[in-house]
Amino acid sequence: MALSTTDLGTGGSGLPKTITPGNHVLKINSIELEEFKFIPGAYHLMLHVETQPIEGFEGFLIDKDDESKGRHAGQIGRVKASQYAFADGETKSGVKIQRDRSILIFLRTLAHTLELDSWFAEQNDKHETIEDFVKEFNKTADFRGKYLEFCVAGKEYESKSGYTNYDMWLPKSEGKKYAFGAVEEAAVLVFDETKHVKKLEVKEVKSFGDDDDVFEKPKTSSDFSLD
Repeated sequence: MALSTTDLGTGGSGLPKTITPGNHVLKINSIELEEFKFIPGAYHLMLHVETQPIEGFEGFLIDKDDESKGRHAGQIGRVKASQYAFADGETKSGVKIQRDRSILIFLRTLAHTLELDSWFAEQNDKHETIEDFVKEFNKTADFRGKYLEFCVAGKEYESKSGYTNYDMWLPKSEGKKYAFGAVEEAAVLVFDETKHVKKLEVKEVKSFGDDDDVFEKPKTSSDFSLD
């Protein structure tokens, strides 16, 4: 395979083409349900986000199969609505958890923040499945182009190429501070690396053979909790 000299992962001025954990002003380009293979029937709700346009920046192609659609004007990212997958279950204290209801609660909060309360109310009893509801959100909810402030948490992992990447999610609220909100309302969590980033764990080096594995691979949680 020939070497490609395009889309190597950085934009203008050496900026990466993707976001990393931190406080960001972002718009949501789309949302989707992504199956979580470790729990049958469980989903992650993924937010495909993008920063405000950056002058002189060359982002990823919007559609890698159709260059005529142009490139993203800002950095992009995939952020989970929660660190843990949405699933039917029960907490340790015996509280029943319903996957679909939990997802709808998150989407109701998101819709309210985006001033889409009327759209959300209009969806009452219109959809048989959560999959259909999320598809309708993407299709008819007027969320595109609206920027919110986010606090994004994440966990480091080592890519196949040896670079540090991030599995990202929205952290839990603390007091009256939340993972997202209207820009400049001061209701969003302030990013704290010590709380919001899980670092790669460095293993103790016991020998220096060629096969040493210094970095521990990230583990995927199969737990689900809801406060």
